[in-house]
Amino acid sequence: MKKEKNTEENNLMEKIVSLCKRRGFIFQGSEIYGGLAGTFDWGHFGVALKNNIKQAWWKRFVDGRRDMYGVDAAILMRQEVWQKSGHVAGFADPMVECDKCKKKFRADQLEDTKKCADCGGKLGAVMKFNMMFATKVGASDDSSATSYLRPETAQGMFVNFKNTVDAFHPRLPFGMAQIGKAFRNEITPRDFLFRAREFEQMEIEYFTREGDWEKYFEYWKDEMLEWMEEVGIDMAKVHELEVPKEDRAHYSSRTVDFEFDFPFGKKELFGIAYRTDFDLKNHELDYVDEEESKKITPHVIEPTFGVDRAVLAILLSAYAEDEKEGEVRSFLKFKPSIAPVICAVSPLLKNKPELVEYANTKVYAPLKAEFGRVAWDDNGNIGKRYRRQDEIGTPFCIVVDFDTLTDNSVTVRDRDTGKQERVKVADLRNYIKEKIN
Repeated sequence: MKKEKNTEENNLMEKIVSLCKRRGFIFQGSEIYGGLAGTFDWGHFGVALKNNIKQAWWKRFVDGRRDMYGVDAAILMRQEVWQKSGHVAGFADPMVECDKCKKKFRADQLEDTKKCADCGGKLGAVMKFNMMFATKVGASDDSSATSYLRPETAQGMFVNFKNTVDAFHPRLPFGMAQIGKAFRNEITPRDFLFRAREFEQMEIEYFTREGDWEKYFEYWKDEMLEWMEEVGIDMAKVHELEVPKEDRAHYSSRTVDFEFDFPFGKKELFGIAYRTDFDLKNHELDYVDEEESKKITPHVIEPTFGVDRAVLAILLSAYAEDEKEGEVRSFLKFKPSIAPVICAVSPLLKNKPELVEYANTKVYAPLKAEFGRVAWDDNGNIGKRYRRQDEIGTPFCIVVDFDTLTDNSVTVRDRDTGKQERVKVADLRNYIKEKIN
């Protein structure tokens, strides 16, 4: 039974990866030259999905709040930032190398740490491998020119703590939020988007008084769970893990991981950490607390969301199959609020100018101007168009037919149920708005 389950789960990942390429969501990075492991390029619908997720996050956690300040810090920072943060000394994974084939593995992900899983050769001693990408800034080639591609977005907020306080004079508690790229030189990138070398994070650093950290830790934990459900992650597959001390990051005094039932196992999706005053103290930053009339070093709660992992979890949550007209139909049950395309407009026949003209000018153009996420689809017969839009995850297909020319109504077909209803063209905008909300 276990083998059958594993086969089924592997098939699901294969279906997701195949659909993402076939429908223009996600491609292997540098694919025409054989690919670069751990990197991915985002196609038209993948970019749209990712942007909708980020916008939903920003709307809830920044625009929807009074205590949050947005930041977009530089990817390159001075090396002192990473020395003070502890990343230069401690941001490393355990690595082993096969004496025979010379392939490298993460030691903590191996069932047998003595024998190579690929060739059967002997594995060497465990070494620490720093995952930061080092680079040089400027024309000099000495150690002073060393910088790093950031392995997390958090430090960009910490080094701008004073700038934010000086500019906005916020009172505790308050937060800083950022969406941005991060880079980790993973020893063995794997499982599609799950473990990549280039990825995107949505992070919050929430500053509180030391005595309040437990209250806000629980508050942000609940906020994270609500947002996951809001964007369509299957909450039955989400589990909380209290991370033991030996597995926590060097800066954390408490961490809770939200794990997801991926096809390749129960793995971390998002996380929340109590970073104490570790970072602000190391950067020698403080805050004048007006209530206590003294300088203090705030403590930090850090909710962290991976954009790429969010996309993968949403794809896995949304993927479904059923049987329509004697054949298996695969489709993505995205929530309308995050679907890359909210509706597709089609003339029943593309060789009938009167249908094309009406569909284009009176249906497609107004909806496109209103919602943006509207597709024009006149390629193939109606059945093929429905199947294509189902795989993209488009909630509604709108068809202009000959009756439209006389009654000014269109057929709207629901992605999930396949049911169709007639809707007046004049009512389409409100119809779609209600569905999105």
